[in-house]
Amino acid sequence: MLKGLGGLGDMAKMMKQAQEMQGKMAQMQEDLASMTVTGESGAGLVKATATAKGELTGLEIDPSIFVPSEKEVAEDLILAAIKDAQARANERAQSEMQKLTQEMGLPADMKLPF
Repeated sequence: MLKGLGGLGDMAKMMKQAQEMQGKMAQMQEDLASMTVTGESGAGLVKATATAKGELTGLEIDPSIFVPSEKEVAEDLILAAIKDAQARANERAQSEMQKLTQEMGLPADMKLPF
């Protein structure tokens, strides 16, 4: 098609692929904002919900942990649930990124910016 232009045909193909990847990355960012993960602690006494981008969206606490003498325990459980939700969000984001790189035919361990 662009034989007379030498390497410009390859350059045009690479530019098109880069634009496709940029579009897919933007779509993935939107998707991550709508995906949710739930972290928990204390065998489910505290549950934290976050988007796959790591934004905390909800917190569910069993009232049984609110014992005045056990304040530190309640705080620890809440913090642990939030950290678990954030870790799960990070794992989900990495999983989605890996899917995208595989779709694009890129190496699975290639690091792309978020």
